[in-house]
Amino acid sequence: MASLQVDGVRKNYGPTSVLRGVSLSIADGEFLTLLGPSGCGKSTLLRIVAGLEVQDAGSISIGGRAVDGLRPKSRDVAMVFQSYALYPHMTVASNMALPLRMRRLSAIQRVSLLGHLVPGRARITAEIEAEVTRVARSLGIAHLLGRKPGQLSGGQRQRVAVGRAMVRHPAVFLMDEPLSNLDAALRVQMRAEIKELHRRLGATFVYVTHDQAEAMTLSDRVAVMLDGELLQVSPPQDIYADPDDRRVAEFIGSPRINLLDGVVRERGLIDVAGSTLRIKADAAASAPLTLGIRPEALELAEHGGPDTLTGSVRLVEHMGSDLFVHLCLPGVDQPVLARLRAERAPQIASGQTLHLGVRADRLLLFARDGRRLRQDVGQGRGSIAAVREIA
Repeated sequence: MASLQVDGVRKNYGPTSVLRGVSLSIADGEFLTLLGPSGCGKSTLLRIVAGLEVQDAGSISIGGRAVDGLRPKSRDVAMVFQSYALYPHMTVASNMALPLRMRRLSAIQRVSLLGHLVPGRARITAEIEAEVTRVARSLGIAHLLGRKPGQLSGGQRQRVAVGRAMVRHPAVFLMDEPLSNLDAALRVQMRAEIKELHRRLGATFVYVTHDQAEAMTLSDRVAVMLDGELLQVSPPQDIYADPDDRRVAEFIGSPRINLLDGVVRERGLIDVAGSTLRIKADAAASAPLTLGIRPEALELAEHGGPDTLTGSVRLVEHMGSDLFVHLCLPGVDQPVLARLRAERAPQIASGQTLHLGVRADRLLLFARDGRRLRQDVGQGRGSIAAVREIA
């Protein structure tokens, strides 16, 4: 296994800049997910690492060795594609054995009519078959080795594609949205299987997806990409609770975060949507801010007042254990969404006036340019004390 280093990679297609100086360091044995919307450049970056695309600038190193001038087969990586890329005329066993046959058998040994006459072919073929059987058993598909891809379900084809990568014992596994073709229930099952596979192999995994549930449940770290740039690389819990950028906060979380414009009234207080909220920071008076409030950070309050938002209920969605309450606030175009526990909420109906409490320690503050302003002046980076200059 090996570490992976991406340094200042750039890629353009004509006038369109797809990757804009991306740098990323992935530790040996780490599971890192590239997460972002379609067209953000994550699959292009993965293909550059694999050697299927050539970058315009920057370098790629695997295990401390620069691989920029190497062909894909010489990089010691294995890629699992979105479409699985299985040969329909071959059996499962033949599909899984193909990378080993191409590596271990000479061109003459691979010829069906004359290859069996070349010394050593039988021994190598037996070793390949044994390796394929061992990997197939570990993935629970040994009974499918004689079938062809057209006779398999989506989940079974996915296992075959993973098995074909595993037999090579690569330094790095690259996975390009491997679960996108599966139904919702099967995706959940395969997520657990991929996580267990990583734990068992201890290999370096780089996984591309636009699905935040996959990224948050599978990864040691998540790299959020947008418009060819890395916005943040952090553990899943930090990506959600401590985003560096407003765009990260908006992309992560379901339901999505509430964003409200506010103005600092005086030290420790901010006016927003007709209410006054306390913030744990020394902010400049009259400074404009954007407040981010996760739906689950709102809770029912008996009365209005400081640290509460008061508005009219527009819509109530019953989601079983939770209620999604859409609240219209004065001066705010879009309703605020609150996620409340059903057993703790009284009967809530459209048109009702509702008070929602907001905790200062659950607020996320952003400058108008989208940069995060943390509520601890001592942290320095992105301090809210500097918000007058940023706004």
